[in-house]
Amino acid sequence: MSDTDIQLFAKQKKIYPRRVWGRFRKLKWVAMVALLTIYYSAPWLRWDRGEGAPDQAILIDMANTRAYFFGLEIWPQEVYYITGILILAAVGLFFVTSLFGRVWCGYACPQTVWTDLFVWVERLVQGDRNARKKLDESPWTLEKIGKKSLTHLLWLLIGLCTGGAWVFYFNDAPTLFEHIMHFDVPWSVGGWILGLTFSTYLMAGYAREQVCTYMCPYARFQSAMFDKHTLIIAYDEKRGEPRGKHKAGTPWDGRGHCIDCDSCVVVCPMGIDIREGLQMECIACGLCIDACDNVMDKIGLPRGLIRYDTESKQRFTLLRPRTFWYAGIISLVGGLMLYQLFTRSALDLNVIHDRNPLFVKLSDGRVRNGYDVHVLNKSHEDIEVSLATHGLEDAALQVKTSQELDASRLHVFAGSVGQFRVFISAPPQGRARQEIRFTVTTKSAKEIAEEPSIFMSR
Repeated sequence: MSDTDIQLFAKQKKIYPRRVWGRFRKLKWVAMVALLTIYYSAPWLRWDRGEGAPDQAILIDMANTRAYFFGLEIWPQEVYYITGILILAAVGLFFVTSLFGRVWCGYACPQTVWTDLFVWVERLVQGDRNARKKLDESPWTLEKIGKKSLTHLLWLLIGLCTGGAWVFYFNDAPTLFEHIMHFDVPWSVGGWILGLTFSTYLMAGYAREQVCTYMCPYARFQSAMFDKHTLIIAYDEKRGEPRGKHKAGTPWDGRGHCIDCDSCVVVCPMGIDIREGLQMECIACGLCIDACDNVMDKIGLPRGLIRYDTESKQRFTLLRPRTFWYAGIISLVGGLMLYQLFTRSALDLNVIHDRNPLFVKLSDGRVRNGYDVHVLNKSHEDIEVSLATHGLEDAALQVKTSQELDASRLHVFAGSVGQFRVFISAPPQGRARQEIRFTVTTKSAKEIAEEPSIFMSR
C-alpha cells in the first residue's frame, strides 16, 4: 500500500437536515422566536430612573462605568454581583443538565438558535434536504447563483442585525440607531458590528454542528453531570431490533419495530444516528423523536421507539442527591445576592492610608496621618454628608481639596465619587498601630457608611 492510499483525515461532510414537524419542533420554534425577540427588543425597553440618569432598561454604560438592569444599578465596586450571576448561570446550567440532559444545547444555546434561523432561511430559498443537496451538486447556473446569493445576503442581513443589537446594549439604542442610519458611528462601535456580523455569518452559516462538536467544551464534560436518572434521547433497542424494511400487511412477528428508514438520521442537525446509543454530539433537540413518531403513526405502531428516557428506565424523579447539591448552591448564592440587594446602601466609603510617609510628627508633639477618602454617591441626587472618625482620643480632623472644607458639610454630586484629602492629628497613642473607623452620614441620617482604617503613631 502506498502512502497516497492512506487517508489520515476525512473531509467534513455537509449536513442537510430535513424538515420535520412535531411537538419538539414546535417547542424549538417557540423557544427560538421567544429568545430572538428578547435579544433584539430588550435594548429598546425604557426605565425611568429620574433626571440625569439613562432611561434604557438594560444598559452597560462603559463610559461611566455603570451597568443598569431595570431598577438595579451596578457600580464597579459591586462587581461581586456579576460574579454571583456567573456562578448562578453555571450552576443553574449544571442543575438543568443533571435533570434534563443537554436541553440547553438543543433549545436555548445561541449557536443552536441562530443555526436554526439560518437553516430555515436556507430551506426557504433553496428548498428542503434533497433540493439543497441537488443544488450543491449541480453545475453553476443563473438559478444556482441567484439562490445562493440570496441565501448569503439574508444571512449577512441577520448577522448585521445581530451585531447591531449587541452594541445597543452598550449605548442608548435610539440615539445609536439614528447615528447608524446616517453612517455616523465611531470605529469602536462599527468594528463590533462588523465583527459580530461576520462571526454570526460564519458560525451559523458554515461552522454549525462543528462548533458544538469541536469548539464548545460543554459537550466534552457534560457526562460528568449525568447520572442514571438524567433524561436523555434514547432508542428502545429491545423494541426496535432486529430492524429491517417492512411491507404493509406483513406481520411483525420475530422482528423489531424499526423499519430502518433513517428518518431519525436525516432530520438530525448533528448528523448522528441515535440508534447507535448516546453520543457526545447529541444536543437533545428531540427532532429524531418527531421523525420517528411520524413514521410510527404512518405504519400504525405506538409512538416512543425513540423518546426522552433515563438510563435506569425508571420513572423520572427530581429528588436526587446531585440535584439537592446544585439546588443548595443556587439557593445559597441567590440568597446572598438578594440579601445584598435588599440591604445595599446608596452611600459607600473607601479610605486609603498614606504609605509614604506613614505619619508626620508635628511641632506640638502630636502625630498626623494622611488619608485619601472616597465617598460614593450611588443616588441620582446631590447629597451633603458629614465625615467623622472614631477610635482616637483628642483627635482633630481636617478635610482639604483646593481649600479647607467643613467635615460636617461635604458635598458629593449625584452618581459620582467625592474625593477628599483628609488629615487626622492626635497625641501619640499607646501603641504604634491604632485601629480606627471612618463614618459618613447623610444630612437626613438615612444613609450611613463606615470603613475601618489605622492610625500610625511610631
